[in-house]
Amino acid sequence: MERRDVANTVSGTTVGGHLVQAQHIGSVHLHQPEELPRPHQVRRPHGPFVNREPELAALTAALGRVETGELGVVVFTGLGGVGKTELIARFTEEHRARFPGGDLYADLQAYRHQGGVDLPELLAGFLRALGAESPAVEAERFTKFRTVTAGRRCLFFLDNVEHAAEVRALLPSGGLVVVASRRRLPALRMDGAEVRQLGPLSPEAGAELVRTWPGSEHGTEEELSALVELCGGLPLALSVVGSQLLDHENLPIGEVVAELHDREGRSAVLNDEDSDLGPTYDAVYDRLPEQGKALYHLIGVHPGPFLSAGLAQAAGIERAARVLSELRATHLVDEVEDDDPSEKRFRAHDVVRLHAYGRVRELPDRAELLARVVAYFRGRASRADRAMGPRLRLQDPSGDGLPGFPSGTAALEWLHAERANLRAVVEAAAEQGWHGEVWRLCESLWPLYHGRKLYQDWIATHRLGVESAHWDNQPDAVVRMRNQLARAHYERKEYPLAAEQLALAAEQLPLVARRQVAGVLHETDGLLCLADGRPGRAVERFALALEENRGDPHGEIVQSYNVAQALIADGRPDEALTVLAGAAAQAGATGDDDMLMKLPLVTARAHRALGQLFPAVAHAEDCVRRAKARSQYAKEAQAHTLLVSLAAELDDAELAERSRARLRELAG
Repeated sequence: MERRDVANTVSGTTVGGHLVQAQHIGSVHLHQPEELPRPHQVRRPHGPFVNREPELAALTAALGRVETGELGVVVFTGLGGVGKTELIARFTEEHRARFPGGDLYADLQAYRHQGGVDLPELLAGFLRALGAESPAVEAERFTKFRTVTAGRRCLFFLDNVEHAAEVRALLPSGGLVVVASRRRLPALRMDGAEVRQLGPLSPEAGAELVRTWPGSEHGTEEELSALVELCGGLPLALSVVGSQLLDHENLPIGEVVAELHDREGRSAVLNDEDSDLGPTYDAVYDRLPEQGKALYHLIGVHPGPFLSAGLAQAAGIERAARVLSELRATHLVDEVEDDDPSEKRFRAHDVVRLHAYGRVRELPDRAELLARVVAYFRGRASRADRAMGPRLRLQDPSGDGLPGFPSGTAALEWLHAERANLRAVVEAAAEQGWHGEVWRLCESLWPLYHGRKLYQDWIATHRLGVESAHWDNQPDAVVRMRNQLARAHYERKEYPLAAEQLALAAEQLPLVARRQVAGVLHETDGLLCLADGRPGRAVERFALALEENRGDPHGEIVQSYNVAQALIADGRPDEALTVLAGAAAQAGATGDDDMLMKLPLVTARAHRALGQLFPAVAHAEDCVRRAKARSQYAKEAQAHTLLVSLAAELDDAELAERSRARLRELAG
């Protein structure tokens, strides 16, 4: 390898006098400590706060132990709306500077499906926030999380926990873990946790909170106490009522109390354990403007946890962004932080969602509103999928009139931010028997599931997709759904399950209209042949897939890529280079950027197998450049891993260190 000339140069930062913190000294590179991300995910407190001094003291005491190197765990249990989240937000705001590693938040309800929580995906989000790459193998994420959190003092807020095992699986190596749950979790005391039950505000504390509202001085002590009692002493209910009082300056507290008393005898739709606040939220709902009520209906109908202005507008709500802001001001929804900067998302408190569900249960156009929700997500998912580049798609384009995406990266971030909504919508559509919507949504979710390895969502939705494709009498779709399901099992190394799906899919082939659909089965079968050490058989299967894709440029390139990998594994790298050269020329002519990124890595492996190390380095570095430009960090890591091996064979310490340094960055 060609070497740079050595020059006596020094670069770095002057610390004091003639002392320099060096970065470069001649040709020697001294690595400075990387500045790690410091996430701030716990929301800011909303407003006045009273009567939680013992709980704040418990958190402060736990923080003191954390600062000596211990792991701290504090659990708060209590009714929905009792103020658990506000308490933790207040503590975090006051002590953020004492968490140099940042503060992270996870709502387990957003990851919960059919009683279980997708803990690997939750950890993947934590790892990304901490600047670390999430391993593709789910089991490795737990050990990676413990490694990354060792020596970093972070606060982890786990909201809506239901079982002690969920907390145990998410414990870091250090820092403070704060848990909020409606259920009592005494078993966590065995893990050293402090478990405290958060009760409703006392009449005195509730009245103190109400007195912070402008205009509350016009209410008598009896009226203030009655209002606190009617709101169950729950800060959330008091905040919602208080926000409406502020919006109606001439509305006396006594009038509100009288109205709530009048509603107490009516049938309530909200029952949260031993709390009955249906009348309170009925009164809040009745005072909402027309579009506010329409958004409240959407909260009750939407099967997923997150709202956006785009969804609200598609549901027929006028001035959707403004209405969302109004409901946020009244504490009916909160803004949610995620990795997608293109769109604000909001979430209603579970108590509000339950009440909203009761309000729309008998709504005449409930099914029509749900259909609009499903159509919105299917349309936007379709547009996101197509923004990711060319591939076989059975469905026609949809989503006309909905916003598109400026790039494939932006599309993938949107899909990932909406993953909980997308799974919930698939399940809701299946319950309604809207079978065409189900399998089409699943087809569009391929780039999300394949790119981000959301295996639990992937498998659950595609089981429904298979069933819906059968009901919709679409053999091509049945094969497509079973193949995508097989790929999930293949990536989890569940090879017998993958083979079972392929066998069931093959039964439909006599009914299939498109040759490429048969090609996808040959491709996955080829991958299974490679996995169990039959590269010659894999070459045959990929060659069949290539023939089925003739006439589709992207399909031809992908299958040529697969054939080349199998040829290298079968000891025929010279043949692989011939195949790769043709594929690269075709990818360049058609502008297939995704494959132009992937092909150089396989080309590098073929050159290495032939002992041609310098061309191998050149092609691997080409893959690095292209992968980095497309934010495809997993592919970039594969290329750097190959470069490290090539550097060892070339005795090139500079190349090895450069690639190792980048791998450390990618791994966090």
